[in-house]
Amino acid sequence: MSAEIHGQLSDRARAALGDEFLRGAVRFTVDRLRAGKAHGTAALGDWEAWRDSAQEIRRHTIAHLDGYLAEFTRNASASGASVHFAADAEEARHLALAITRKSEAQLVVKSKSMVSEEVALNDHFEAAGIKVVETDLGEWIVQLAHETPSHLILPAIHKQRRQIQELFEQEGSEKLAPETSVLAAFARRRLREAFLEADVGITGCNFAIAETGSVALFTNEGNGRMVTTLPRVHIVLMGMERIVPTWEALEVMANVLPRSATGQKLTTYLNVLTGPRRPGEADGATEMHIIILDNGRAALLGDPHFQDVLNCIRCGACLNVCPVYRQIGGHAYGAVYSGPIGAVLTPLLYSSPQAAELANASSLCGACFEACPVKIPLHDMLIELRRRNVERGLTPVTERLGMKFFARVATSSVLWGMARRLTRLLQRIAHTPRRRRWLARLLPPLRPWLQHRALPVLKPAPAPPLNAGSSVKQPWGSDHV
Repeated sequence: MSAEIHGQLSDRARAALGDEFLRGAVRFTVDRLRAGKAHGTAALGDWEAWRDSAQEIRRHTIAHLDGYLAEFTRNASASGASVHFAADAEEARHLALAITRKSEAQLVVKSKSMVSEEVALNDHFEAAGIKVVETDLGEWIVQLAHETPSHLILPAIHKQRRQIQELFEQEGSEKLAPETSVLAAFARRRLREAFLEADVGITGCNFAIAETGSVALFTNEGNGRMVTTLPRVHIVLMGMERIVPTWEALEVMANVLPRSATGQKLTTYLNVLTGPRRPGEADGATEMHIIILDNGRAALLGDPHFQDVLNCIRCGACLNVCPVYRQIGGHAYGAVYSGPIGAVLTPLLYSSPQAAELANASSLCGACFEACPVKIPLHDMLIELRRRNVERGLTPVTERLGMKFFARVATSSVLWGMARRLTRLLQRIAHTPRRRRWLARLLPPLRPWLQHRALPVLKPAPAPPLNAGSSVKQPWGSDHV
């Protein structure tokens, strides 16, 4: 992922809010995913107990990450895999490209991998003259459109069928009917050709099992198996935190991940790979390389505020409940990781002001925590990021002055009473959209709020205090004031 985020969050959000199809498609999709999650988790019984178990596994693993990484490396190497460590995105790209060049490959096929998006692997390979084909259908669509995924698990939810038809026609230089079956048949035909021609396959890693050195891949399309069995060389890109200690721990994750993501009891394909193909086996890569990426993750270890973000299993559940993501989709975040997890993770991995402002892309409602299968307190992390932004002087001057003004008003009973009366007056004035637009022109600081919201209704003023002689029942037992 490039550390550079272009433009301002407000500008990207405004553009997304003006795209009615995008907003409708995002709402439709996340509503279906939320309904599926509710149904899938109910079938497990005590969902909170499963969340507790998943959280305990992830916290334990991250707390002992060095030991489990060493165990995984030892067992994976014993199984014939080559394990490499990359300190940052540049080193990960260099390692992957060196392995690919050594195999003399001109075509690489990829299964879905957010880590490969994070390190901008495709662009690096294309610049080196090596063609890369994404084989997950959604990823292939956004690749043809020269875009990044707009959702962690459904990359192309922002695309209309007509747009997909046009992309496929450009790719195949042929006319296609807009029917789903026709478009799917075209994609299947083109991707099968790539599978058969490629010399290198690249995948991500949902979980790496320390006790056996195995890599687990969760997919809903058969492309994951094709990428890992047909090419001669298999490269795995994994974040260093994607470890689970045992197969019993993987069983817990195999239950909570698909249910949190799509509501499925199990993903359609769960592939577990332990080393390259052995003598006598019918298929599989003859070389397996595992690149373990740091890229800022190790710096979060031991951080009391942010270590828990490494517990994330990339299910996308936080995106599906976030009121901000629901309105603007993924691309408005300007980075590979979107939604609440992106608003936290991106500023932690990259220190630019454009990344830092993503902490403001939240209502702090806490819905992300309630949805997270491993109970990551993303709302608390967002507050901490905002606090750090204030310390770094990254907040606008208008915001700093506004908060000083608010502090002055909130600590004065006289000014607070005046502010309440003024707010009630503004509410009476701006009770219609037309009057709100007029008020926004009159008071420019209120314009961003009034463009999309009504002023909140204040509670009635408190009743005047009782006379000193009144009889009142007090909570501590005294009958009189």
